[in-house]
Amino acid sequence: MSIQIAAMILAGGKGTRLQALTRKTAKPAVSYAGKYRIIDFPLSNCANSGINHVGVLTQYESSALNSYIGSGKSWGINGVNALTSILTPKQTEEGSSWYRGTADAIYENLDWLDELNPEYVLILSGDHIYSCTYNEMLETAIEKNADCTIAVYEVPIEEASRFGILETDAEGNIVAFKEKPKQPKSNLASMGIYIFSYKSLRAALVADAKDDSSDHDFGKNIIPTMLAQGKKMVAYTYDGYWKDVGTIASLHQANMDLLLSGDPETNLFTVARGNTIYSEDNHATPQYIGPKASVKDSLVNQGARILGEIDHCVVSSDVVIEEGAKAHNAVIMGGAILKKGARVEDAIIGPNTLIEEGEAVNLDHNGIALVCNSKAERN
Repeated sequence: MSIQIAAMILAGGKGTRLQALTRKTAKPAVSYAGKYRIIDFPLSNCANSGINHVGVLTQYESSALNSYIGSGKSWGINGVNALTSILTPKQTEEGSSWYRGTADAIYENLDWLDELNPEYVLILSGDHIYSCTYNEMLETAIEKNADCTIAVYEVPIEEASRFGILETDAEGNIVAFKEKPKQPKSNLASMGIYIFSYKSLRAALVADAKDDSSDHDFGKNIIPTMLAQGKKMVAYTYDGYWKDVGTIASLHQANMDLLLSGDPETNLFTVARGNTIYSEDNHATPQYIGPKASVKDSLVNQGARILGEIDHCVVSSDVVIEEGAKAHNAVIMGGAILKKGARVEDAIIGPNTLIEEGEAVNLDHNGIALVCNSKAERN
Protein backbone atom coordinates (compact mmCIF):
# COMPACT_ATOMS: atom_id res chain seq x y z
CA MET A 1 0.00 0.00 0.00
CA SER A 2 1.17 3.53 -0.67
CA ILE A 3 -0.60 6.85 0.01
CA GLN A 4 0.33 10.51 -0.26
CA ILE A 5 -0.17 11.52 3.39
CA ALA A 6 -1.12 10.06 6.77
CA ALA A 7 -1.86 12.03 9.93
CA MET A 8 -0.74 11.21 13.46
CA ILE A 9 -2.58 13.02 16.28
CA LEU A 10 -0.77 13.15 19.62
CA ALA A 11 -3.64 12.88 22.11
CA GLY A 12 -2.03 11.42 25.22
CA GLY A 13 -1.40 14.52 27.33
CA LYS A 14 -2.50 14.82 30.97
CA GLY A 15 -3.36 18.52 30.84
CA THR A 16 -2.67 18.89 34.58
CA ARG A 17 -3.13 22.69 34.51
CA LEU A 18 -6.80 22.10 33.74
CA GLN A 19 -7.03 20.73 37.27
CA ALA A 20 -10.18 18.75 38.07
CA LEU A 21 -11.37 18.78 34.44
CA THR A 22 -8.58 16.36 33.50
CA ARG A 23 -8.36 14.36 36.71
CA LYS A 24 -10.25 11.49 35.08
CA THR A 25 -10.40 12.75 31.50
CA ALA A 26 -7.74 13.16 28.83
CA LYS A 27 -7.26 16.78 27.82
CA PRO A 28 -8.36 16.19 24.19
CA ALA A 29 -11.70 14.87 25.52
CA VAL A 30 -12.49 18.05 27.50
CA SER A 31 -15.69 19.84 26.52
CA TYR A 32 -15.52 23.00 24.41
CA ALA A 33 -18.07 25.38 22.86
CA GLY A 34 -21.06 23.64 24.39
CA LYS A 35 -21.22 20.72 21.95
CA TYR A 36 -17.66 19.75 21.01
CA ARG A 37 -14.62 18.11 22.53
CA ILE A 38 -11.17 19.49 21.81
CA ILE A 39 -10.19 16.41 19.76
CA ASP A 40 -13.01 17.25 17.31
CA PHE A 41 -10.89 20.04 15.83
CA PRO A 42 -7.80 18.19 14.55
CA LEU A 43 -10.02 15.29 13.43
CA SER A 44 -12.35 17.65 11.56
CA ASN A 45 -9.37 19.46 10.04
CA CYS A 46 -8.10 16.13 8.70
CA ALA A 47 -11.54 15.27 7.30
CA ASN A 48 -11.87 18.69 5.65
CA SER A 49 -8.39 18.24 4.14
CA GLY A 50 -9.30 14.90 2.57
CA ILE A 51 -6.80 13.05 4.77
CA ASN A 52 -8.26 9.56 5.01
CA HIS A 53 -5.69 7.76 7.17
CA VAL A 54 -5.39 9.01 10.73
CA GLY A 55 -3.67 7.48 13.74
CA VAL A 56 -4.73 8.85 17.15
CA LEU A 57 -2.11 8.21 19.83
CA THR A 58 -3.81 8.05 23.22
CA GLN A 59 -2.37 7.34 26.64
CA TYR A 60 -3.54 9.16 29.80
CA GLU A 61 -7.11 8.28 30.92
CA SER A 62 -7.72 7.04 27.41
CA SER A 63 -10.83 4.86 27.80
CA ALA A 64 -13.43 7.61 27.34
CA LEU A 65 -11.43 9.22 24.53
CA ASN A 66 -10.96 5.92 22.71
CA SER A 67 -14.67 5.18 22.97
CA TYR A 68 -15.56 8.67 21.75
CA ILE A 69 -13.35 8.44 18.66
CA GLY A 70 -14.31 4.85 17.87
CA SER A 71 -13.87 4.04 14.19
CA GLY A 72 -13.77 7.71 13.14
CA LYS A 73 -17.30 7.51 11.71
CA SER A 74 -18.39 10.86 13.17
CA TRP A 75 -15.71 12.56 11.05
CA GLY A 76 -16.14 10.34 8.00
CA ILE A 77 -12.64 8.89 8.38
CA ASN A 78 -13.65 5.25 8.16
CA GLY A 79 -14.75 2.74 5.54
CA VAL A 80 -13.17 1.05 2.56
CA ASN A 81 -10.79 3.87 1.60
CA ALA A 82 -10.34 5.51 5.00
CA LEU A 83 -8.96 4.47 8.34
CA THR A 84 -8.90 5.88 11.88
CA SER A 85 -6.79 3.85 14.30
CA ILE A 86 -6.44 4.27 18.06
CA LEU A 87 -2.76 3.71 18.85
CA THR A 88 -1.91 3.06 22.50
CA PRO A 89 1.39 2.15 24.21
CA LYS A 90 2.24 -1.49 23.48
CA GLN A 91 3.09 -4.47 25.66
CA THR A 92 6.61 -5.69 24.92
CA GLU A 93 8.92 -8.38 26.27
CA GLU A 94 10.30 -5.81 28.69
CA GLY A 95 6.81 -4.94 29.91
CA SER A 96 4.60 -1.98 29.12
CA SER A 97 5.46 1.69 29.51
CA TRP A 98 4.08 5.03 28.46
CA TYR A 99 5.48 6.86 25.48
CA ARG A 100 8.72 8.55 26.51
CA GLY A 101 8.00 11.70 24.49
CA THR A 102 6.25 12.99 21.39
CA ALA A 103 8.89 11.57 19.06
CA ASP A 104 8.91 8.22 20.85
CA ALA A 105 5.13 7.99 20.43
CA ILE A 106 5.53 8.15 16.65
CA TYR A 107 8.57 5.85 16.71
CA GLU A 108 6.64 3.16 18.58
CA ASN A 109 4.06 3.18 15.78
CA LEU A 110 6.36 3.06 12.78
CA ASP A 111 4.91 -0.35 11.93
CA TRP A 112 1.50 1.28 11.43
CA LEU A 113 3.04 3.92 9.17
CA ASP A 114 5.16 1.36 7.32
CA GLU A 115 1.99 -0.52 6.42
CA LEU A 116 0.56 2.63 4.84
CA ASN A 117 3.88 3.70 3.31
CA PRO A 118 2.95 7.41 3.05
CA GLU A 119 5.04 9.92 1.15
CA TYR A 120 4.35 12.50 3.89
CA VAL A 121 3.33 12.36 7.54
CA LEU A 122 1.33 15.13 9.21
CA ILE A 123 1.88 15.34 12.97
CA LEU A 124 -0.68 17.18 15.08
CA SER A 125 -1.46 17.94 18.69
CA GLY A 126 -4.79 16.62 19.93
CA ASP A 127 -5.39 19.53 22.29
CA HIS A 128 -5.32 22.69 20.14
CA ILE A 129 -8.41 24.55 18.98
CA TYR A 130 -8.41 25.82 15.40
CA SER A 131 -10.27 25.16 12.16
CA CYS A 132 -8.40 24.89 8.87
CA THR A 133 -7.31 22.57 6.10
CA TYR A 134 -3.74 21.34 5.68
CA ASN A 135 -3.79 21.25 1.87
CA GLU A 136 -1.90 24.52 1.34
CA MET A 137 0.74 23.49 3.88
CA LEU A 138 1.19 20.18 2.05
CA GLU A 139 1.52 22.01 -1.25
CA THR A 140 4.29 24.12 0.31
CA ALA A 141 6.09 20.98 1.49
CA ILE A 142 5.87 19.41 -1.98
CA GLU A 143 6.78 22.56 -3.89
CA LYS A 144 9.88 23.18 -1.75
CA ASN A 145 10.81 19.49 -1.52
CA ALA A 146 11.12 19.94 2.24
CA ASP A 147 12.21 17.30 4.70
CA CYS A 148 10.09 19.08 7.30
CA THR A 149 7.51 21.86 7.09
CA ILE A 150 6.50 23.57 10.34
CA ALA A 151 3.34 25.63 10.80
CA VAL A 152 4.13 28.90 12.57
CA TYR A 153 1.96 31.50 14.23
CA GLU A 154 2.98 35.10 14.83
CA VAL A 155 2.78 35.87 18.54
CA PRO A 156 3.47 39.12 20.41
CA ILE A 157 7.23 39.34 20.90
CA GLU A 158 6.75 39.77 24.66
CA GLU A 159 5.10 36.32 24.76
CA ALA A 160 7.56 34.57 22.43
CA SER A 161 9.65 33.11 25.25
CA ARG A 162 6.78 30.69 26.01
CA PHE A 163 7.06 28.97 22.63
CA GLY A 164 9.46 27.18 20.35
CA ILE A 165 10.68 30.05 18.17
CA LEU A 166 11.91 29.80 14.58
CA GLU A 167 13.96 32.19 12.48
CA THR A 168 13.61 32.13 8.69
CA ASP A 169 15.35 33.61 5.67
CA ALA A 170 13.65 35.58 2.89
CA GLU A 171 12.50 32.36 1.17
CA GLY A 172 10.88 30.96 4.31
CA ASN A 173 13.63 28.44 5.01
CA ILE A 174 14.15 27.78 8.72
CA VAL A 175 17.66 28.87 9.73
CA ALA A 176 17.37 28.66 13.53
CA PHE A 177 15.10 27.11 16.14
CA LYS A 178 15.12 27.48 19.91
CA GLU A 179 12.71 26.02 22.44
CA LYS A 180 11.40 28.75 24.80
CA PRO A 181 14.29 31.21 24.35
CA LYS A 182 14.86 33.77 27.13
CA GLN A 183 15.62 36.46 24.55
CA PRO A 184 13.71 35.54 21.37
CA LYS A 185 14.97 36.98 18.09
CA SER A 186 11.71 36.25 16.27
CA ASN A 187 7.98 36.07 16.95
CA LEU A 188 7.38 33.01 14.74
CA ALA A 189 6.09 30.38 17.16
CA SER A 190 5.91 26.71 16.25
CA MET A 191 2.34 25.44 16.44
CA GLY A 192 3.45 21.84 16.88
CA ILE A 193 2.06 21.07 13.42
CA TYR A 194 4.60 19.32 11.21
CA ILE A 195 4.62 17.76 7.76
CA PHE A 196 7.63 15.46 7.28
CA SER A 197 8.67 13.47 4.29
CA TYR A 198 8.25 9.98 5.71
CA LYS A 199 11.71 8.92 4.58
CA SER A 200 13.35 11.75 6.55
CA LEU A 201 11.08 11.33 9.56
CA ARG A 202 11.67 7.61 9.82
CA ALA A 203 15.44 8.00 9.70
CA ALA A 204 15.36 10.74 12.35
CA LEU A 205 13.16 8.73 14.71
CA VAL A 206 15.24 5.56 14.41
CA ALA A 207 18.42 7.51 15.19
CA ASP A 208 16.77 9.34 18.11
CA ALA A 209 15.50 6.10 19.66
CA LYS A 210 19.11 4.90 19.98
CA ASP A 211 20.17 8.05 21.87
CA ASP A 212 19.77 7.43 25.61
CA SER A 213 20.42 11.11 26.37
CA SER A 214 17.48 12.28 24.24
CA ASP A 215 14.13 13.44 25.60
CA HIS A 216 12.62 11.89 22.45
CA ASP A 217 10.74 15.13 21.79
CA PHE A 218 10.13 16.88 18.47
CA GLY A 219 10.80 20.40 19.76
CA LYS A 220 13.79 19.51 21.94
CA ASN A 221 15.45 16.86 19.80
CA ILE A 222 14.12 15.98 16.34
CA ILE A 223 13.76 19.51 14.92
CA PRO A 224 17.12 20.85 16.22
CA THR A 225 18.96 17.72 15.09
CA MET A 226 17.53 17.82 11.57
CA LEU A 227 18.31 21.52 11.33
CA ALA A 228 21.91 20.90 12.45
CA GLN A 229 22.19 18.17 9.80
CA GLY A 230 21.28 20.68 7.09
CA LYS A 231 17.91 19.15 6.25
CA LYS A 232 15.54 21.24 4.13
CA MET A 233 13.19 22.80 6.66
CA VAL A 234 10.61 25.45 5.81
CA ALA A 235 8.00 27.48 7.66
CA TYR A 236 4.33 27.77 6.77
CA THR A 237 2.59 30.79 8.32
CA TYR A 238 -0.92 30.24 9.66
CA ASP A 239 -3.10 33.33 10.11
CA GLY A 240 -6.40 31.95 11.46
CA TYR A 241 -7.70 31.42 14.98
CA TRP A 242 -5.55 29.07 17.07
CA LYS A 243 -5.57 28.45 20.81
CA ASP A 244 -3.66 26.09 23.06
CA VAL A 245 -6.07 25.75 25.98
CA GLY A 246 -3.55 24.75 28.60
CA THR A 247 -5.04 26.56 31.59
CA ILE A 248 -8.44 27.22 33.13
CA ALA A 249 -8.19 30.88 32.11
CA SER A 250 -7.29 30.05 28.48
CA LEU A 251 -10.07 27.46 28.20
CA HIS A 252 -12.56 29.98 29.55
CA GLN A 253 -11.30 32.68 27.16
CA ALA A 254 -11.45 30.31 24.18
CA ASN A 255 -15.12 29.73 24.94
CA MET A 256 -15.82 33.45 25.38
CA ASP A 257 -14.10 34.11 22.03
CA LEU A 258 -17.03 32.32 20.37
CA LEU A 259 -19.58 34.94 21.42
CA LEU A 260 -20.44 37.54 18.82
CA SER A 261 -20.11 40.36 21.35
CA GLY A 262 -16.34 39.88 21.13
CA ASP A 263 -13.84 40.56 18.36
CA PRO A 264 -15.02 39.03 15.04
CA GLU A 265 -11.38 38.41 14.14
CA THR A 266 -11.02 36.01 17.08
CA ASN A 267 -14.31 34.17 16.61
CA LEU A 268 -13.56 30.62 15.52
CA PHE A 269 -16.91 30.18 13.80
CA THR A 270 -16.60 33.33 11.68
CA VAL A 271 -12.98 32.75 10.62
CA ALA A 272 -13.28 29.01 9.96
CA ARG A 273 -13.74 29.75 6.23
CA GLY A 274 -16.65 27.40 5.79
CA ASN A 275 -14.99 24.31 7.26
CA THR A 276 -17.36 21.95 9.04
CA ILE A 277 -16.54 20.99 12.61
CA TYR A 278 -17.76 17.44 13.08
CA SER A 279 -18.69 15.89 16.41
CA GLU A 280 -20.57 12.99 17.93
CA ASP A 281 -24.27 13.83 18.24
CA ASN A 282 -25.54 13.02 21.73
CA HIS A 283 -29.16 13.02 20.48
CA ALA A 284 -30.35 15.32 23.26
CA THR A 285 -33.79 16.93 23.16
CA PRO A 286 -34.15 20.48 21.79
CA GLN A 287 -33.14 23.32 24.07
CA TYR A 288 -35.92 24.96 26.09
CA ILE A 289 -36.06 28.63 27.07
CA GLY A 290 -38.65 29.19 29.81
CA PRO A 291 -41.25 32.00 29.95
CA LYS A 292 -39.36 33.92 32.64
CA ALA A 293 -35.88 33.18 31.30
CA SER A 294 -33.37 35.75 30.11
CA VAL A 295 -30.68 34.73 27.62
CA LYS A 296 -28.18 37.32 26.40
CA ASP A 297 -25.05 36.97 24.27
CA SER A 298 -24.79 33.23 24.89
CA LEU A 299 -24.35 29.91 23.11
CA VAL A 300 -26.92 27.36 24.29
CA ASN A 301 -26.67 23.78 23.10
CA GLN A 302 -29.41 21.20 22.58
CA GLY A 303 -30.94 19.61 25.65
CA ALA A 304 -30.37 22.66 27.85
CA ARG A 305 -33.28 24.01 29.94
CA ILE A 306 -32.95 27.70 30.73
CA LEU A 307 -35.50 28.92 33.27
CA GLY A 308 -33.30 31.54 34.93
CA GLU A 309 -30.88 34.15 33.57
CA ILE A 310 -27.66 33.74 31.61
CA ASP A 311 -25.51 36.50 30.13
CA HIS A 312 -22.26 36.00 28.16
CA CYS A 313 -22.23 32.24 28.74
CA VAL A 314 -21.48 29.02 26.85
CA VAL A 315 -23.95 26.32 27.91
CA SER A 316 -23.55 22.62 27.06
CA SER A 317 -26.08 19.83 26.56
CA ASP A 318 -28.50 18.85 29.32
CA VAL A 319 -27.65 21.82 31.54
CA VAL A 320 -30.46 23.10 33.78
CA ILE A 321 -30.60 26.73 34.92
CA GLU A 322 -33.47 26.85 37.38
CA GLU A 323 -35.77 29.83 37.84
CA GLY A 324 -34.03 32.56 39.84
CA ALA A 325 -30.54 31.24 39.08
CA LYS A 326 -28.14 33.62 37.34
CA ALA A 327 -24.87 33.04 35.48
CA HIS A 328 -22.58 35.60 33.87
CA ASN A 329 -19.35 35.12 31.91
CA ALA A 330 -19.45 31.39 32.55
CA VAL A 331 -18.78 28.11 30.76
CA ILE A 332 -21.33 25.57 31.99
CA MET A 333 -20.48 22.03 30.91
CA GLY A 334 -22.77 19.11 30.15
CA GLY A 335 -25.29 17.98 32.74
CA ALA A 336 -24.57 20.75 35.26
CA ILE A 337 -27.45 22.15 37.32
CA LEU A 338 -27.76 25.63 38.83
CA LYS A 339 -30.48 25.47 41.46
CA LYS A 340 -32.87 28.29 42.35
CA GLY A 341 -31.16 31.46 43.49
CA ALA A 342 -27.66 30.27 42.59
CA ARG A 343 -25.25 32.95 41.33
CA VAL A 344 -22.23 32.25 39.13
CA GLU A 345 -19.68 34.79 37.88
CA ASP A 346 -16.48 34.32 35.83
CA ALA A 347 -16.34 30.55 36.11
CA ILE A 348 -16.17 27.14 34.49
CA ILE A 349 -18.75 24.75 35.91
CA GLY A 350 -17.60 21.18 35.25
CA PRO A 351 -19.68 18.31 33.85
CA ASN A 352 -22.59 17.09 36.04
CA THR A 353 -21.75 19.65 38.72
CA LEU A 354 -24.47 20.78 41.11
CA ILE A 355 -24.56 24.40 42.25
CA GLU A 356 -26.82 24.32 45.28
CA GLU A 357 -29.83 26.53 45.91
CA GLY A 358 -28.66 30.03 46.84
CA GLU A 359 -24.97 29.12 46.36
CA ALA A 360 -22.64 31.93 45.21
CA VAL A 361 -19.65 31.25 42.94
CA ASN A 362 -16.93 33.87 42.49
CA LEU A 363 -19.06 36.96 43.08
CA ASP A 364 -15.87 38.81 43.98
CA HIS A 365 -14.55 38.17 40.43
CA ASN A 366 -11.32 36.59 41.64
CA GLY A 367 -9.94 35.32 38.32
CA ILE A 368 -11.72 32.37 36.68
CA ALA A 369 -13.17 29.89 39.17
CA LEU A 370 -13.48 26.16 38.49
CA VAL A 371 -16.20 24.14 40.23
CA CYS A 372 -16.37 20.37 39.73
CA ASN A 373 -18.34 18.03 42.01
CA SER A 374 -20.32 15.60 39.78
CA LYS A 375 -23.30 15.72 42.15
CA ALA A 376 -26.03 16.64 39.68
CA GLU A 377 -28.95 14.23 39.52
CA ARG A 378 -31.90 14.22 37.16
CA ASN A 379 -35.46 14.22 38.50
